Order: sequence, then structure tokens, then C-alpha cells
Amino acid sequence: MRLAVSTRKGLLDYESPTGDAEGWKLAKTSFRGSNVSTSFAVPGTDVRFASLSLGHFGAKLHRSTDGGGTWTEVAVPVFPEGAIAYSFNQEKPAALKEIWSFGSRELNGTTRIWAGTIPGGLFWSDDLGESWTLCRSLWDDERRKGWFGGGKDEPGIHSICIRPETPRTITIAISCGGVWRSEDDGQTWNLLGKGLRAEFMPPEQQYDQNIQDAHLLVQCPAEPAGFWVQHHNGIFASTDGAANFRELTTVPVSAFGFAVAVHPHDSRTAWFVPAQKDEVRVPVDERLVVLKTSDGGETFRELREGLPQENAWDIVYRHALAIDSTGERLVFGTTTGNLFATDDGGESWTRIATHLPPIHAVHLIEE
Repeated sequence: MRLAVSTRKGLLDYESPTGDAEGWKLAKTSFRGSNVSTSFAVPGTDVRFASLSLGHFGAKLHRSTDGGGTWTEVAVPVFPEGAIAYSFNQEKPAALKEIWSFGSRELNGTTRIWAGTIPGGLFWSDDLGESWTLCRSLWDDERRKGWFGGGKDEPGIHSICIRPETPRTITIAISCGGVWRSEDDGQTWNLLGKGLRAEFMPPEQQYDQNIQDAHLLVQCPAEPAGFWVQHHNGIFASTDGAANFRELTTVPVSAFGFAVAVHPHDSRTAWFVPAQKDEVRVPVDERLVVLKTSDGGETFRELREGLPQENAWDIVYRHALAIDSTGERLVFGTTTGNLFATDDGGESWTRIATHLPPIHAVHLIEE
């Protein structure tokens, strides 16, 4: 098993022969010194992508066809001439700021790579990143004018959920633009997410589906009707395919956070890493904790064994919590450069590494 860790100063590849929490060792570093936003491994292949955000030099995309052994720069998504980005009722020319998320599907022998960007564009590539096409059906939807930036200055697509069994169905989430689904490979889109609530908006707008700040959306692979959202101001669960969400009111510690992972075989089981919101953004009482529910959010357990319980300043970004296909192994990385793993569903945690650069994303790669 491999672990790809995207950091402020490079992409770090860890390996664990057995997948046990104590077995992880650093095997390779790529893009040393560069800001790696996220990475993606195409399931069942040796193809990987790494997205770099290089400030003045812009967003770059690299591809490996040998499992990360070597990398080649490929094309980045480009907005058409004249494309307009909207945020907070302001208009400006759309220009790629960051490739924030990836997904893929296999259909009729073609591997399609999906990429979500800042500003809120969804692109696809049918040639493994040699060229990209903007999904105009979503971009041209008039409701996009109501989107706005969350933690970023402009809206961004950070969640792309696709199951191999239904490759033409894609569900995405946007900060701030809610939850959307296409069931025809991106030709048409429906706005979902009834019940999501944005407490930062005026009362009459709080349930507007088009402005919700879903920090991350995840779908249970084995029970696809089960979705979870870690929202800006709460945790929400859906049992009907993201059409409707229920806000959970029994969350201990804090309902604020960025990351969520769902058990691959049990949609009622999910993990979260809470924090004190919003201007502070540190662990509550400076004690790092993972929350776990096994009953659809009716109750939560606080998992602390192996995690620092004093002077902890660790925040876990939305893509920095990953789970394997068994549902027992999880890994998360923090803004303070700590990397933690568990192989017992979170009952106990092992610190894999310390003093790393700030961690943007982690991805488990099962071989």
C-alpha cells in the first residue's frame, strides 16, 4: 500500500508493505520545494497526476505513467477566451488559479479524467491530460452567477464523486455553490442538497441550495445513496442520494471542520476532524480529536488515543483525510506537518511523521 502526501514543499510517497499504521516509511519525494495542491491515482492503473500551485508561475499539472517513478508536465485546463468568473456579484475574466480535485471513470474503453478548478470550472480529459474540455453545461448554467468564494477568493469545485458501477453519474460539491449531479456524463445538471443550511447568510437565504459551503462531500461506494457533507457550519447526512440532507445536532466538541471520510461498506459510519471555528481554526482546547459515528450521526465517539492532547495547533484540510477499501485504515495530515495513521478504525492512532511541510492532501493507493 502507498500513501501520497501533497505538501507545501513537495509530494511525499510513503509505503507500507502490510498497510499497518506502524509500517509506513518515506520512499520518495517529488517536486521538492514546490507547492503541491493535490494528487490523484487513476484506479487500477499506474497513472498518477500531481497538481502544483506555483504562485507567480501559475497552476501546473504533471502526470506519471509508472506509479510516480517519473513525471512529465502536461496541459492544464484553460478557460475559453471571454469566459467570466463570478463571485460576490463581481465579474472578472476567468483564469485558472488551482486544480483542486480529480475524479475518473471508465466507459466504453475510455478513461475520462475529471478536474475541478478554482474558479468553479469542471473540465474533462479523454487523453490522460494531454488536453482538457470545459463542461459547458455546468459553466453556462445561469445559477453559477450566484456562487462565491469560501476560504478562497473565488468559487471552487473540491468534491467529485463517481462510482465505477454508474460511470455516467457524477456528483460534485462547490464552495460556495452547493451540491450538483449529472446522470448523463455531464450533459445536464441538477442542483441537489435540500436541507443544507448556511448560517452565515441572512435567514431568508440560509437554505438556498445554490450558495451552500459544503467543505467536502463523500459518497459510500457500497451504499451509493449514502452521502456525508462536512459543511462550514455543521455536519449533514443524506440517505437518498444527496437529494435531501439532515443536519446533525448531537455533534460533540465542534461541528466545524473540513474533512470527512465514509466507510466504504457502511454508509452509516463516518469520521470527522473538528476544530474551533471560524477565525480561530485550531483544535478545540488545543486537543486533537477524531469524531466517529457508526449509526448515521445519531451518536458520536471521540477518538483521542495517540493524538496530542495539549498544545496542538493541527488543522486537517478537506482533502487531508483518507480511508482504504477495508474501512479500517485511515490516514490524515495536518497544517503543522504531522501525519497520523490507524489500522483499527480510529480506536488508536500512530504518528507516522512530524515536522513535514503543511499538508494539503493525502491519498491512499492500494496496489
